Amino acid sequence: MRPRHFRISILVATTLLLLVASVAGQTPALITLDQAIGLALAHNHSLKATRTLILQNQAQEITANLRPNPTLLFDSQFVPIFDPNNFSADALNQIQQFDIGIGYLFERGHKRQRRLQAAQDQTSVTRAQVTDAERTLTFNVAQQFIAVLLAESTLQFALQDLKSFQQTVDIGQTQYQAGYISEGDYLKIKLQLLQFQTDVSSARLARVQALIALRVALGYDAVPANYDVVGDLSYESVKAKLEDLQTRALQERPDFRAAELGVTAAQSQILLAEANGRRDVNGSVDYTHTAGINSASFFVNFDLPIFNRNQGEIARTRYALTQTQELQASASDAVLSDVSDAYEALRSNEEVVQLYASGYLKQAQDSRDISEYAYKRGAASLLDFLDAERSYRATQLAYRQALSSYMTALEQLKEAVGTRNLP
Repeated sequence: MRPRHFRISILVATTLLLLVASVAGQTPALITLDQAIGLALAHNHSLKATRTLILQNQAQEITANLRPNPTLLFDSQFVPIFDPNNFSADALNQIQQFDIGIGYLFERGHKRQRRLQAAQDQTSVTRAQVTDAERTLTFNVAQQFIAVLLAESTLQFALQDLKSFQQTVDIGQTQYQAGYISEGDYLKIKLQLLQFQTDVSSARLARVQALIALRVALGYDAVPANYDVVGDLSYESVKAKLEDLQTRALQERPDFRAAELGVTAAQSQILLAEANGRRDVNGSVDYTHTAGINSASFFVNFDLPIFNRNQGEIARTRYALTQTQELQASASDAVLSDVSDAYEALRSNEEVVQLYASGYLKQAQDSRDISEYAYKRGAASLLDFLDAERSYRATQLAYRQALSSYMTALEQLKEAVGTRNLP
């Protein structure tokens, strides 16, 4: 991941640019993928809500570190309530008795320190879990960003194809008027135009829907309504080996780190349970005035650990430690499996992209151009030309989908490894 201060700098710059563009009311605000991720990490409401868990845990640390409050003791005896005539200074001094003192609970076994350590360890687990939520959100934003790129690329291709086929329709009309083609052939060409117009409408709708979905992931108020994205569908090769990526994932993945910290937190709970098994001591000192005599008293009391030595909680926390250790092992297996799956998916999509780039795109283009040239000169049938046109359009759309799938697989691999910086 990027250093925190660098991400903040990007976020501030992006926010300022978006604000200026929004106020000026000029061209739509444009954002890159990195800027989109930065905005999401700063403005996504679900992530903000998750981050409050860290603050809640830190507040629990304060509670865990509190010492017991001292106890103030006071009593007054032999008060002549039913003999008001005896309410006097002499009666107070010679007859009545009153006590005043202060008591304190002395915690043994380092209970406060154990409570604080357990709370701090739980905060560390929560912090790792929040980081994992950021990892998931980053992937979701990247995936949706790629969906926008695909929608825009599809729209541009649909507009280009419509313009090109409109020229074919115009030429067909001229040929029909000149008597070179029949009315049936001209109508077939014109009806085919409907497919291109429908493609443009569908592509526009898909683009709008993708931008709206991305805006929700970013935080609806993070970008203006007329924002747009910057970028293209592209192929970016990954040279790293699977074993190297798996090793790095075990170092980078925050969910695996949370599992490791969970073991530490479970060990802290065992120490706390053992500390709670130690008996605390209540101590107090009293000042007593009785029949003109002043004296002091000291009291000490504590439970005798005959029956309850907190043995049940100690046993439970030890089993909980075993549970967290198994969960850590399971998390390790999940990390290795995720990286392996994402790596194989990337390689599979890479093969498809390379197949298109190795010649199929050019062959589809050449087939269409040859059929169009031959048809316009009467050397090919209308059906041959329309079939070549459909094959070209399908190949181009499939190639864009393949690029989108590859880029999504790459983002999936980055999420599986736990870092956006892959070799």
